[in-house]
Amino acid sequence: MLRFDVVQKAFNKKAVEVDVPSERQSSYFGELVFNREKMQRYLDPQVFEALTACIDGGQPLSQQIADKVAEGMKQWALEHGVTHITHWFQPLNESTAEKHDSMMEYDGKGGMIESFTGRSLIQQEPDASSFPSGGLRATFEARGYTAWDPTSPVFIQGDTLCIPTVFISYTGEALDYKAPLIKALKAVSDAAVPLCRLFDPAVGKVHSYLGWEQEYFLVDEDLFAARPDLILTGRTLMGHASSKSQQLDDHYFAVIPSRVAAFMRELEIEAYKLGIPLKTRHNEVAPNQFEMAPIYGECNLANDQNQMILNIMNSVARRHGFVVLLHEKPFTGINGSGKHNNWSLGTDTGIQLLAPGKDPKGNLLFLTFFVNTLAAVQRHNALLKASIASATNSHRLGGNEAPPSIVSAFLGRTMTEVLQKLVELPSGTPIEIAGKKGTSVGIVEIPEIFLDNTDRNRTSPFAFTGNRFEFRAVGSSANCAGAMTVLNAAVAQQLRIFKKALDVELEAGKTLEVAVMDTLKPIIRSVLDVICFDGNGYSDEWKKEAARRGLDTETRVPEMIKAFCSPSSVELFTSENVYTLKELEARNEVKWDIYSKKIQIEARVLGRMATNHIIPAALTYQNVLLKNIAMMKEVYPDSYQQKAAVALSATEQISRWVSEVQQLADKLLEACRKADAIEDEYTKAQAYYEIAESLSALRDPIDKLEEIVDNDIWPLPKYRELLFIS
Repeated sequence: MLRFDVVQKAFNKKAVEVDVPSERQSSYFGELVFNREKMQRYLDPQVFEALTACIDGGQPLSQQIADKVAEGMKQWALEHGVTHITHWFQPLNESTAEKHDSMMEYDGKGGMIESFTGRSLIQQEPDASSFPSGGLRATFEARGYTAWDPTSPVFIQGDTLCIPTVFISYTGEALDYKAPLIKALKAVSDAAVPLCRLFDPAVGKVHSYLGWEQEYFLVDEDLFAARPDLILTGRTLMGHASSKSQQLDDHYFAVIPSRVAAFMRELEIEAYKLGIPLKTRHNEVAPNQFEMAPIYGECNLANDQNQMILNIMNSVARRHGFVVLLHEKPFTGINGSGKHNNWSLGTDTGIQLLAPGKDPKGNLLFLTFFVNTLAAVQRHNALLKASIASATNSHRLGGNEAPPSIVSAFLGRTMTEVLQKLVELPSGTPIEIAGKKGTSVGIVEIPEIFLDNTDRNRTSPFAFTGNRFEFRAVGSSANCAGAMTVLNAAVAQQLRIFKKALDVELEAGKTLEVAVMDTLKPIIRSVLDVICFDGNGYSDEWKKEAARRGLDTETRVPEMIKAFCSPSSVELFTSENVYTLKELEARNEVKWDIYSKKIQIEARVLGRMATNHIIPAALTYQNVLLKNIAMMKEVYPDSYQQKAAVALSATEQISRWVSEVQQLADKLLEACRKADAIEDEYTKAQAYYEIAESLSALRDPIDKLEEIVDNDIWPLPKYRELLFIS
């Protein structure tokens, strides 16, 4: 099918009718989730009590209880037409995985019966050899285990009961994203509870919360199918900028196109049934870019829900004639997509630890966690950057729409001034809330409402937004668990360091208020001098200033990844029982390997498209021009050069650029062959970094050819078509 026909077909598509349930959304929310309401309905009271004690308090489940839980789950699942079960896990290949087993078993009487036992619920054995392991498992060592995570509810997709699990090797190492995240969440709770109890002895647990904002692009499926680069890499490796792109900002928060609105409506219905509390939907800045965001949730569950929504997005999109693009930068020259991770901490007694309190004591608790979070980010700024570093996110970081690859923290004028005043206050000065009655001169006021006092800085990777921090550098396609594991572990370590120093002050006989402030003040001075920055993160001046402050300014992804195995990172993860050294080394190997392979695929696709698509199209058009010139010569033998000047010039440009394209394509593919021969993963990743940097050199003459070659001959859908059909 010719490009014009593909474009016309895409343009003429209408919105698909969505079968919207007649009942209210709240009535079917969680319909396909074995949540607490289902637990109470399908489990005996004693079994329900044991299971909730496991979920809330970490109490072990006996095999007998697990069998009864499985029986209740089976009854519920069969009522929904379930025929299979799967352990749903998150391996290191940046996707989710599942192996479906039928519920059918022999009944011992020559027939079959549906069976689901506690053993099947708790553990399964998928093949571990074909998933990335960084050398933890050899190809011939296939055994691995998935183990049920009771804190994340079981759910139904299609005819399958999905059981969220961790994934570990036969020798016990984590081979997934979930297991380390759970360990980091425990670490931050264990570290935070002793501090909280100084203010509220009733605190028993501290929860980490996550609210993700998911950005994505939609592309018509017919146009997508006509772009091999989109199919194989998720981004366009060539394409001249559209005359109109996002310069008018007219797409941002504009009326949602009818086809897209229908897709969003169906996606929300599917999400609500799975208990995913989607709250917000809107057009983003770039054409055909959109965003959705849920209500805050517990970090582990919220991360699972993000992975669930990524899985169902494309299947829903295809029913509406779309393909979802989650690549961080699918189109050059316009905004890319991120996944802002809004993070906070709260106690099981209802205290939001990153929100100002209602009295001086509450404010002191808030400041304790606020300042120590900043200190953790400062101590591990290179590691936090490594947690979001990837081949795809490297295209987005530092652009107009994304923070730079230097981790700093934005506080806003109000909180910056608060910290500056706190450093100068005499010990014991009350900390009051604005609008409350003060008791002394020099009170530091913390406004009750931050919405009007805390601006937003889009150039800051880690910004305070009133009652939480927003980690804005996470990429659209990333698993949130990578960044959340690092952040929670780093905060856990810093809280332990702070508590140890605080205990010294308390043992010296100081009151809690004085001891906390005396312990906080040197930390405040340090974070104000180093990690806090409210200016333009894109500026060259900031890069120099950040280096002077000692922040990590590395921009090469293979080098960023090395931070995982730095001495400070190893100390962090091993002391907090999140990763072993062996697991860290393995993850570095995996990250370098994935980086190399993604660049390898891009380079191969670009080189072969240049040869198989671009050069033939350019030569075809050049032949048309040459025939035109030949005819001009016959008709106007004396003046054809003047009359055919445009055609002659175009043929010369085509010859020059086609030659350049061929030379660069050959050079690119040869560089890939040399890089592929390198055995060491880090060295190979370095080689592929250089290859990645060279891709734009080949793209440039291709995009110039696109401007010259006849529109009817050009074989690929153009940016003006990809971005403005919905």
